Amino acid sequence: MAQELQGRKIAILATDGVERVELEQPRGALYGAGARTELLSIHPGEIQARQWDLNAAGTFPVDRLVSDASADDYDALLLPGGTMNPDQLRMNRDAVNFVKSFVASGKPIAAICHGPWTLVEADAVRGRRLTSWPSIRTDLRNAGAEVVDEEVVTDGSFMTSRSPADLPAFCRAIVEHFARSERRVPG
Repeated sequence: MAQELQGRKIAILATDGVERVELEQPRGALYGAGARTELLSIHPGEIQARQWDLNAAGTFPVDRLVSDASADDYDALLLPGGTMNPDQLRMNRDAVNFVKSFVASGKPIAAICHGPWTLVEADAVRGRRLTSWPSIRTDLRNAGAEVVDEEVVTDGSFMTSRSPADLPAFCRAIVEHFARSERRVPG
């Protein structure tokens, strides 16, 4: 990967309980492709990461509160998983409204593992073809999505993946998916 995302600014929306590798590895792929990223969260300071939901896995510094962010500020959105992370995001009005505005913008969104839960809360999955961690597939179906069991699934502006095991394919795919978008935010 060269500099396919040079000049692009990507929002990563996460909070405590984020699965470390699902934030860290995609962010590394985005950096490697020339993108800038900002970690948005529902509280300032740092967010606590987890490994397989069970073990503490360090922290990540928050760049900006989601309540102070706008979809207009970013070229694409990444929603990492971890069970606790999207469960908290979907209960936060600012996070859900941010995702809704991103969906409405048509800009690319990538979600992995439990990340699509926030898309469900934003009422954005109806009629979409998606994949996810197996335990939330019923939620996706009940919200009107067509759920498949594939490594990476792209449907319009959405890209989804199942689990940390799919990260190599997901990381390659998000760079390609985000690079296809012609939208660019200033500065």
